[in-house]
Amino acid sequence: MNFKDKSVMLLATGFFAGYIPFAPGTFGSIVGLPICFLLSKTKLSVAILFILIFIFFAIWISNRAEKILKQNDPGCIVIDEIAGIMIALLGLPFNIISIAAGFVTFRFFDILKPFPIRYIERRFAGGTGVVMDDLMAGVYSNIVLRLLFIYLGRL
Repeated sequence: MNFKDKSVMLLATGFFAGYIPFAPGTFGSIVGLPICFLLSKTKLSVAILFILIFIFFAIWISNRAEKILKQNDPGCIVIDEIAGIMIALLGLPFNIISIAAGFVTFRFFDILKPFPIRYIERRFAGGTGVVMDDLMAGVYSNIVLRLLFIYLGRL
């Protein structure tokens, strides 16, 4: 494996968190939390722009990683979980309650894949398919968290 391929795999696996033998997606989501913290300190418009750029980057990296590994959506690719957790926590206060609730709801939707998440995962090929289902899980999570926090009066 050349330097370029190693660099792709470093990023695709969330600095090798994806190689943890159990729950790599969970550890990939944890890798995304420091990025969420940094985004919480910026204007919402800057955070949205950063996430959009990151999504395109994650799709490209995931596509390259699939080709390197010669597998479709291998579990070691966790850059999609990093993008998904950023969506899940976008625009929410960065505190222990939001982090814990966001992490749990994101992992719930990412694992369960309610409609149309599983459909989207199967509909798109390559890096787009790898990333899109996690983005939808992040959107579901963000909506649920907003409703929950509004109901509890914490947002």
